[in-house]
Amino acid sequence: MIIAIDGPAASGKGTMARMLADHYDLAHLDTGALYRGVAWQVLQQGGDPADAETALNAAQNLSISGISGPELRTPEVAAAASIVAAMEPVRAAILQVQRDFAHQPKGAVLDGRDIGTVVCPEADVKLFITASVEERARRRHAELVAGGKDVTFEGVLADLQERDARDSSRAVSPLTQAEDAHLLDTTKLSIEAAFKRACDLIETHSQEGVRH
Repeated sequence: MIIAIDGPAASGKGTMARMLADHYDLAHLDTGALYRGVAWQVLQQGGDPADAETALNAAQNLSISGISGPELRTPEVAAAASIVAAMEPVRAAILQVQRDFAHQPKGAVLDGRDIGTVVCPEADVKLFITASVEERARRRHAELVAGGKDVTFEGVLADLQERDARDSSRAVSPLTQAEDAHLLDTTKLSIEAAFKRACDLIETHSQEGVRH
């Protein structure tokens, strides 16, 4: 079973994907981490994330085992990741990595911006997880402050608004809800309530698939 989860930054899709992967005993891939990994490599080398050649070189040499760690979660890396993710050559270099991961014998859970529309349009279940930008900023601000970062709510909100605009308007694989994706708005839901709702959607979808 392949579960595709899309949504904007800080919507809770990563947490949801990990919980669903554990629940259904499936492998999980945070595809955004691939782009953060590219961005981090570029920044580590003193490069410019907006330089297409530098970003592509980092993407072509990216190891899927090297995309974890707190250094990939900084605002600087997140901003740079949004820039490199808008580059068609970078996305093309990473696309097959994502598809190979999804098509494991048991399937997988992938979360990102274009999983249901581009990476795995054939996914068994697609979820589009969102929340108001103010709620997403509140969550991200709390996460960063807990991690010792000196950031303001206003700054986080502005950053998310900028990323939303960039992710939704880019020419290549923009953030958009697949026509057959289930919408799950988590603005007023606890993670437990959102998880139950996601499981209900998956179970209902699976039962309908069996009947047809």
